[in-house]
Amino acid sequence: MAKQPMLKFVQIEREMPEKRAAEARRDDFHEIYAEYARAKAEEQSARCSQCGVPYCQSHCPLHNNIPDWLRLTATGRLKEAYELSQATNTFPEICGRICPQDRLCEGNCVIEQSGHGTVTIGAVEKYITDTAWEKGWVTPVTPAQERTESVGIIGAGPGGLAAADMLRRAGVQVTIYDRYDRAGGLLTYGIPGFKLEKDVVMRRNDQLEQSGVRFVMNCNVGGTGPGDLGFDEIRAQHDAVIIATGVYKSRDLGGPGAGAEGIVRAIDYLTASNRKSFGDEVPEFDSGDLDADGKRVVVIGGGDTAMDCVRTAIRQGAESVKCLYRRDRANMPGSQREVQNAEEEGVQFEWLTAPKGFKGDTVSAVIVEKMRLGLPDATGRQSPEVIEGSDYDEGADLVIKALGFEPEDLPTLWGQPDLAVTRWGTVKAEFTTGRTDLPGVYAVGDIVRGASLVVWAIRDGRDCAEALLSDLNAKAAVAAE
Repeated sequence: MAKQPMLKFVQIEREMPEKRAAEARRDDFHEIYAEYARAKAEEQSARCSQCGVPYCQSHCPLHNNIPDWLRLTATGRLKEAYELSQATNTFPEICGRICPQDRLCEGNCVIEQSGHGTVTIGAVEKYITDTAWEKGWVTPVTPAQERTESVGIIGAGPGGLAAADMLRRAGVQVTIYDRYDRAGGLLTYGIPGFKLEKDVVMRRNDQLEQSGVRFVMNCNVGGTGPGDLGFDEIRAQHDAVIIATGVYKSRDLGGPGAGAEGIVRAIDYLTASNRKSFGDEVPEFDSGDLDADGKRVVVIGGGDTAMDCVRTAIRQGAESVKCLYRRDRANMPGSQREVQNAEEEGVQFEWLTAPKGFKGDTVSAVIVEKMRLGLPDATGRQSPEVIEGSDYDEGADLVIKALGFEPEDLPTLWGQPDLAVTRWGTVKAEFTTGRTDLPGVYAVGDIVRGASLVVWAIRDGRDCAEALLSDLNAKAAVAAE
């Protein structure tokens, strides 16, 4: 009888890839986790219980076939594991690096609930696809037949890129328009290299370009600069348009002194740092405005963007880095794994605190008020309440606002009053298909959901591409009659 290759979670303990020591990783922007060796990847995959109802799969937005590709990895069938992984996920090596697995697949692993420690799903997913790139299994898309229909995609973030990949596989002609000089959106300019090294994103961009996707960069839709285009111009050039702009408008802070020099937006700070990693000229960084070197840094917020900011500031050589968050650790929205990494690297968290104001024309301190948790709000989370008389000053030379993102006013920016939006400013689009009220116009990702996860943007892009193909096929059938 053949030896059982799986169900080894009792004999084998959970083991993540080796993590570089905090002292070493504080000085660079390289990823902090090493790669699994093949034997270790097989061993950790073999811990999967192959349960009848795979909660890891059902709690993955993409419904990845996780138990199946774990089994294939455990039995040394890596190419098949990659093909299965790629079948449901356009960018598995990216999701393996940046998905909050502790809240999704790994957080719902059956053996985790039984006290044995979750299967290291994200690390194995990363290993499978990195190996596929190394072995040459990842190749440009070659559609079986080219189609004449053309689709324009506004936004080169994960949602737009996922839709482009699916449409090219079907032979559709695809053009992507983006305001930046490199594709990838927040994958390129928002997420630091220690979580997602940029060559990982660039090779996917290159693969899509080699697959026939046309990129029009430095194109700010609705703008008036050289290279900019109007929404109507783009729409006139294509049979359909997908809006995948993401959300880039930062939520702001109020209070006395909120307009002081030295108070900056998280997106500006992270973009400047990522541009420097590409070797770009970044005047705002070179002048010191967006460089934390030698400064007392205070980051306001408790999400993953705040974690990116505090850990970037550490690497830039900040004198001190503190994170203010108005709730406690158990109620913060960011990944607990990221909080742990930040603490190891020297970040100090000030729980149950919020900014009341700021001192100095050039910021010199944050006026902080202490909070306590009161009754639950509409979402069920306890609402923070101010403790009167608890104010104190927190010295700061650089304050980074990481309070989340909101959609830009696209109907006004693009001169499209008929583009319906919700009361939150997100584009109104049909669930799962992305269809809007404008004929031939679709929308996906954060511009529909509000600020969300990369994996959800990928899911939306794939779903929209499927619906769009169905609509194109229906039109072609009518035309052929």
